[in-house]
Amino acid sequence: MIPPRLAVFDMDGTLIDSLPDLATCADWLLSQYGLPGITPAAVRPMIGDGVAVLVSRLLDHAGPAAARIDRPEAIARYMARYTPHSTDRSRSFPGTVAALAALREAGWHMAVCTNKPVAAARHILKVMDLEKWFVSVGGGDSFGVRKPDPRHLLGTIEQAGSTPARAIMTGDHHNDVASAIGAHVPVVFARWGYGRPEMEAGATVGADSITELPHLAGELRPA
Repeated sequence: MIPPRLAVFDMDGTLIDSLPDLATCADWLLSQYGLPGITPAAVRPMIGDGVAVLVSRLLDHAGPAAARIDRPEAIARYMARYTPHSTDRSRSFPGTVAALAALREAGWHMAVCTNKPVAAARHILKVMDLEKWFVSVGGGDSFGVRKPDPRHLLGTIEQAGSTPARAIMTGDHHNDVASAIGAHVPVVFARWGYGRPEMEAGATVGADSITELPHLAGELRPA
């Protein structure tokens, strides 16, 4: 049997506008250490490499005053605060549900490949009533590697019951582009997300809205 066509999505900045909750938690964490706060605009470019890297960037941003802070402890604090508040203000991007519905109608299966821990990713998808659209969720702790390592994307594709030759990837970060290139999978760069314009380099195509996905997917992987 021919494997199903599979549309794989990054999560933060692609499916979900999670910046409000990530930034609120970042500001809270810095306050716990008596450090100056941080704006959502400053947090935005720090997103995309997982929680550990985000927290490390927050402490680097705080400068010498944060040099003595135990980073594993700070990461644990961040996760303990963020997990129950990860859907306070985060929302799917406009047009997301309609795009997912159109893909399903066209026979596509869908999966998520995110550097978030898989339990946190599943929790957010469930609360937002998005989990039902996806046959697989590959988190940053699912395979022992994470984006930009192509094995993260390849593992997600295999877990979803498809193959690279039948898959596409959509994401807003250079990690998404790099993992797709390494996996030999076409990649749509999500210009509506958090990535800087230069991160689109190497992408197969760019899109200004998630509503373009059903059309682009059909062009990249005809039935």
